[in-house]
Order: sequence, then structure tokens, then C-alpha cells
Amino acid sequence: MSKHNEEIRQLTAEFEGCRKVLLALGDENRQHLMLEMMKMEHCGGVRVGEITEKTHLSRPAVSHHIQILKDVGILKLRREGTKNYYYFDEDMEAINRLIRMLEHAKRITEQLPDRSGEE
Repeated sequence: MSKHNEEIRQLTAEFEGCRKVLLALGDENRQHLMLEMMKMEHCGGVRVGEITEKTHLSRPAVSHHIQILKDVGILKLRREGTKNYYYFDEDMEAINRLIRMLEHAKRITEQLPDRSGEE
């Protein structure tokens, strides 16, 4: 297998590993929800009700979107008694994995010959 083919095989595996994160981040409602959470600046986390107040979404919809972001590793949950607080994963592993995949794709693309047809 050539070095280029091995690079593409590796990038394909990295991309597959990032698909759920890409899908989670690709949703406009989740983007809005994340931006509102960032604006709140509550380092200890925010509750679903607080997020609902800042968005046009219903409480069940906010809970649904938070669960998706939690499942892919963007958000974490802290429980205090009966209260749930959601916050951004401080390790940022899901985001770092995505960044590494995008940087790898960029390196491969930069090595390709010019295909624009322009001289």
C-alpha cells in the first residue's frame, strides 16, 4: 500500500470517528444552544430551564439536544441532589479529535497537485 493510500485510509478512519461529532455540531439548534451556554459564563454548569429561557426551544427539545451533545462528548453532566448541571467538557477530547482529523485532511489536500486547470 502506498504512503498516500495509507494516509487516506487513516483519514477515513478518523473521519468515521468524528461523524457523530460533526452531526451534533451541524445542527443549527445545537449551535444556538451551545452559543447561549457560552454566553451565560456559568463555569459550574447550567440547568435545562436556564437554557430553555435563552432559546426558542421547548424544554423537551433542549433536553434532547443536550443529550446528543453529551453523548458525543461535548457536554458533561454534574448532579447535585435532584439538579442536573451541564457544562462543556474541559478535556475537549471530542473537539480535539475533530481538529486532528481536519488538520490531517488539510495536510493531505496541501500535498495534492493543482487541479484548477489554471496555468
